Amino acid sequence: MAQAAKNTKAAAGTPGGAGLMIANLLPFVLLIVVCYFMLIRPQKKKDKENKEMLASLKVGDNVTTIGGLCGKITSIRDDVLILEVGADKVKLVYERWSIRDVDKPISDD
Repeated sequence: MAQAAKNTKAAAGTPGGAGLMIANLLPFVLLIVVCYFMLIRPQKKKDKENKEMLASLKVGDNVTTIGGLCGKITSIRDDVLILEVGADKVKLVYERWSIRDVDKPISDD
């Protein structure tokens, strides 16, 4: 058993031992890199686009909420939006973060 411990220490101290350790870690490093480029980076890009969309909201935009309600923005106060919904023009209050999509109004020229 003592001989096996000596062989292990000798292998770790040789240049071949360091190369073996790098070869064992390489798949994990590649997995982390692939996860970054396939999962983390696209999500950060999507979050940035969503933040820009929410910052650019203005009165008159037609929006869809995360609940699926479609309406027109009639007023903006800080992070609170007032939406006009339906033929009866009912006014509803929503938070800015609850907007999922924006459709710019089509001009009737």
